[in-house]
Amino acid sequence: MTGSVTSDAGFEGSEEFRGTGSYLTNPSLEAAVRCALVLKKPLLVRGEPGTGKTLLAEAIAEAEGLDLITWNVKSTTRAQDGLYHYDTVQRLYDSRFGDRNVSDIRDYIHMGPVGRAFQSNERVVLLIDEVDKADIEFPNDLLHELDRMRFTVAETGDVVAAEHRPIVVITSNAEKELPDAFLRRCIFHFIDFPDRELMRRIVEVHHRGLDDRLLDQALEVFYRIRGLERLRKKPSTSELVDWISMLLARRETTVELSPELADLGTLLKKEQDLEVFADYASGRSTRPRIR
Repeated sequence: MTGSVTSDAGFEGSEEFRGTGSYLTNPSLEAAVRCALVLKKPLLVRGEPGTGKTLLAEAIAEAEGLDLITWNVKSTTRAQDGLYHYDTVQRLYDSRFGDRNVSDIRDYIHMGPVGRAFQSNERVVLLIDEVDKADIEFPNDLLHELDRMRFTVAETGDVVAAEHRPIVVITSNAEKELPDAFLRRCIFHFIDFPDRELMRRIVEVHHRGLDDRLLDQALEVFYRIRGLERLRKKPSTSELVDWISMLLARRETTVELSPELADLGTLLKKEQDLEVFADYASGRSTRPRIR
């Protein structure tokens, strides 16, 4: 189905999303994006690192021809930071040492990512990345603004309202449980780690013309390593792409799981994981580690 959807401020764009040339999708992900567009709700995306959560927002922006505004959440981030910041320090400095007129507070109000998205003259994609890094109250503090697509600047009384409703994508690594009230307001999708067929297509996007035999062997080794028990950090898609880049740079024509596996550091990033691999590849493991 192809068509358009209307929102409070007028919906621009197609409700279809099929990925891009560099971002491959599956029907369940496409359906989740479609629901978010039709219902005009934030899309909350979870999945292990390296499954393309952040890249999804970039792909939606590319597919819709929209600008992307990114808010990278940290442990110290407050919801207020996304709305606006009143620079009292700069105003005080200007009043004491500068020749600037400081009577207009609006000169010292700086919009955050959410504020810029609401103020934009055109529709944008707003990415709130890794929302679970912040304090547990952070998602709840955003509920009102994301629901109404507006907020008030307390210092001036000005109302910042979205003339063009942004597409909101929120990512989470499941480091913390998100409040139920927040979850109710989102469309949820869990991005599964790609199976071999999808992974093959992803690799071929980055390495066009890759020899089928080498790709088959690389995927076999990669998924066997991911299946090792006790790994603290499983290798991700981007690490597989990097590893294959190194195999090509070394002009490898074959690859197999062995203690001398080339460029292992592109796949495994923790000392404990290297030891787990060494035990298995050398046969020192006394019990199966492959699930």
